[in-house]
Amino acid sequence: MSENLLVIFRALPYFLKGTLITMEIVVGGLAIGLIVGIPLSMGEVYGKKYVANLISIYVAFFRGIPFLVLLFLFYLGVFPSIGLGLSALAAAILIIGLRDAAYQSQIFRGSIKSLGEGQMLAARSLGMTQFQAIWNIILPQALRISLPGWSNLYSIMLKNSAVCYALGVMELLTRASFVSSRTYKPMPIYLSCAVIYLILTYGGVKLLNLLENKLKIPGYGEER
Repeated sequence: MSENLLVIFRALPYFLKGTLITMEIVVGGLAIGLIVGIPLSMGEVYGKKYVANLISIYVAFFRGIPFLVLLFLFYLGVFPSIGLGLSALAAAILIIGLRDAAYQSQIFRGSIKSLGEGQMLAARSLGMTQFQAIWNIILPQALRISLPGWSNLYSIMLKNSAVCYALGVMELLTRASFVSSRTYKPMPIYLSCAVIYLILTYGGVKLLNLLENKLKIPGYGEER
């Protein structure tokens, strides 16, 4: 076995632990983005004008500032100032989730608007409240329509998770950098790291595509 392969073989268990932390960041961030993004999209579409304006400011803030700047701003500034003592990992998940919510809200907003106003009007004419119509009619369809956008967000968030290296989170890239500095073998180490990211990206997008095909609305978006 060559020296490079031996280095990779010895580092692989260490990398796999970092991969689990990377996926923890991605899954946690997507979950927070979903929980926060849905109310944001609803407020932007159905809320009063001042609510929509506040949400627009939130979206512009998190989409307009580089992720690395957001990490330092919240972890070193905002969180300590409000007495929120979070570990680097927890802070990274929360920050990436709040940022992802800005993007998810726009995906959901587009999906809701693509349904048109007819379904809301029909539901209200049947005696449903606006909340009931949103929860039972609009939201289930909007979530299914949003799945292609989710695939893109997953791959983007997976790559953004590497930036958490700046906070010292022991994710995949941090561990690869540590091993590289100890072994003086950057090429095989970072190449194996890149392969793992490629597998995670391709595998995750493939699973989301399968979910999209299973849950797609029959006839929606098909040419006639």
